[in-house]
Amino acid sequence: MKKLIKISFLFVAFIAMTTNIQAQKFGYVFSMGIVAEFPETKQADANLETLQKQLQKQYENKLAAAQKKAAQFQADFEAGKLSPVQQEDAQKTMAAEEQKILEFQQEIQSKILEKRQDLYQPILDKVDTAIKAVAKEEGLAMVFNADGGGQILLYADESTNMTNKVRAKLGMKPVAATN
Repeated sequence: MKKLIKISFLFVAFIAMTTNIQAQKFGYVFSMGIVAEFPETKQADANLETLQKQLQKQYENKLAAAQKKAAQFQADFEAGKLSPVQQEDAQKTMAAEEQKILEFQQEIQSKILEKRQDLYQPILDKVDTAIKAVAKEEGLAMVFNADGGGQILLYADESTNMTNKVRAKLGMKPVAATN
C-alpha cells in the first residue's frame, strides 16, 4: 500500500511539474542587432574612433621621436663619435625609450577599453531595461539571447521573438524577421 501511495504521489508531482512548465512563456531577442543599430551606438562609435585616432597619433609621434634618436645614435656610432661609455649609455637610453613605447601601447589599450565601457554601458543598460519591460508586459518567464556565436537557442517559435517589441520600446523601427 505504501508503495502504491509513493507511486501515486510521484505521478501527481510529475503531472504538476509538466503542467507548470507548459504554462511558462519564453521569448528571445537579437540584442546585439538592437545595440548595433541603436542611435546612441553610432555616436559612441564615433567618439571611440576619435579617441583611437588621437592616441594613435600620439603613439606615432613617440615612435618617430624614438626612431630619430636611434638613427642619430647609430650614425654617431658608425662615425666613431661615441666612446664605449657613451655607446653603453645610448643602448640604455634606447632600451628605456623602447620600454616607454611598450608601456604607452598598453596605456592606449587600457584607455580605449575604459572609454568603450563608459560609452557602451548606458546603451546596454537601456536595452536591458527595455528587454525586461517587454518581458514583463508579455508575461514571459525567460528571454533568451538569440544572437550567433555561442548559439544558445536551437529552436524558437517566431511568435516569441520580441526583438521588434524591444525596438519599439526604444523608439526604433522594426526589422524584418530573421531566421
